Amino acid sequence: GKNCSLLQEMDVIQKQDENCYCYVQNRTIHLQYLWSTLQIKVSSREKFRFEPISEKNNCRNSETVFEFAACAVQILWKPETCTETFLSIRQYGEDVCFKIQPFKIEPYIVRVKREMLDGKLLFLFVAGIFLFHFANSLSRSAKFFYLSGITLGVLALLVFVLLTLKRFIPRHSTFWILMSGSWMISLYFIYCFKENIQWLWSEHKNYVFGYFLAVGITSFAICYQHGPLTTELSITLFTWTLQLTAFVLIYFGVTIPQVAYAVIAISLCSKGLRYPLGAACHIARKMKHHFKSKKLVFKYLTEEEYREQGESETIRALEELRSFCRSPDFPSWIAISKLQAPHRFAAFVLGSPHVSPAETKAHDEQYGIGSSFLEEQLFETRAQSEQDEPANSVHEEDEENENEMHTQIPFPYATELL
Repeated sequence: GKNCSLLQEMDVIQKQDENCYCYVQNRTIHLQYLWSTLQIKVSSREKFRFEPISEKNNCRNSETVFEFAACAVQILWKPETCTETFLSIRQYGEDVCFKIQPFKIEPYIVRVKREMLDGKLLFLFVAGIFLFHFANSLSRSAKFFYLSGITLGVLALLVFVLLTLKRFIPRHSTFWILMSGSWMISLYFIYCFKENIQWLWSEHKNYVFGYFLAVGITSFAICYQHGPLTTELSITLFTWTLQLTAFVLIYFGVTIPQVAYAVIAISLCSKGLRYPLGAACHIARKMKHHFKSKKLVFKYLTEEEYREQGESETIRALEELRSFCRSPDFPSWIAISKLQAPHRFAAFVLGSPHVSPAETKAHDEQYGIGSSFLEEQLFETRAQSEQDEPANSVHEEDEENENEMHTQIPFPYATELL
């Protein structure tokens, strides 16, 4: 680090010879840099070699076999020469150093610019939040199942092939050992692809596009042949996998790890508090419905309900009247002095019916079956139908009646004059 030039924000450095550059992270945490990255652009008219420098590249310091293998692959995975390259540095990440090796004496320019809002980080964070909260519904969607299969086949081909050949592996222990190794190798290749995606796309665009197309179509065909998930166990495992993936997206979607841990903890608590919050909302709705003023709802009665309700209400009112007349507060002498039949009133108070048999018989004769009331209603309807005849006949009858009245009215007066 002593021989390297330190990069600062908004630097523009122009040199011709080979040199190394380092950017040292600021350890003071500021929330405004939550989705901020530092963009380093190196450009020249002639080709140069861009080589990252890190202590991890020294394979002698590897503590595990996996670190040694990763170091060896990273040494072999060197990009070819180019005329322009970009480097994105996460805020509060590791210190970054790299070396520029020009092949000819030609100036190259190193530009450092800060991007306060990195769209990639924000997209990863929002996608993680969305994927965690909708993992249960997405795991039951057939379209999302096919999309996940295509994504897994493109990014982790070894894992996808191992899942496809699971039925041919007799022992579960062997399968899980192979699965662990496949995931580690796939994650490392994803990391290498992410670091060199710009170089691969600019230099080997046809090969990258052909790989995506061939592997994507093959993955979709295999997923379509197996069909979407149907058992509850497989759907539950898929849901947990989506939630774990959401945590990874949230972690890599922010530059401050403490904020990522807090968001993950809040998301887990929100899932755990779903049932208590649901019960509290249900109780609140019940209390609101209880204290809310009820609106009057009018219900129309049928003829039978109207008759039954009339009889029951009449009986209840008569009993209330009898009980009131029997109470000591009732002015009995004043009431008797105003009644025409006090004996009948006294019999009613003692329990006799309020209608005499003669009144009942008269009511049946007038309003019962075959009564004069029904006959009047029947003849009234017939008279209305006769009135609906053509207007000419009505006018003719009216004129004839008027002529008869004119001929009949003068006779009495004529006889009186005679």
